[in-house]
Amino acid sequence: MDPEVKSFDNNRKLAKIAIATNETYKNDKGEKVTDTQWHNLVLWGTQAKLAEDFLRKGDEIAIEGRLASRSYVDKDGNKRYMTEIVVNEFLKLSLKK
Repeated sequence: MDPEVKSFDNNRKLAKIAIATNETYKNDKGEKVTDTQWHNLVLWGTQAKLAEDFLRKGDEIAIEGRLASRSYVDKDGNKRYMTEIVVNEFLKLSLKK
């Protein structure tokens, strides 16, 4: 999906992106299986602005960052846990179509 970008009063930006990674392997029966995992990325400042300007759904990217875990209370009062990748840098690998 395209980045979801929020701007704050001090001209600071936050971008959130969900990306998929695929692993393909053969199971015990020799059948090809693709396992897709979804990951939530968080980008701040300049990286958020670059993501807003240059990233679109379907782009291939390489990222460098750190894992961060947090918790929050949802609208029903349930405590939820989330692990995100806080991106320090990204490189767009796909060419414009």
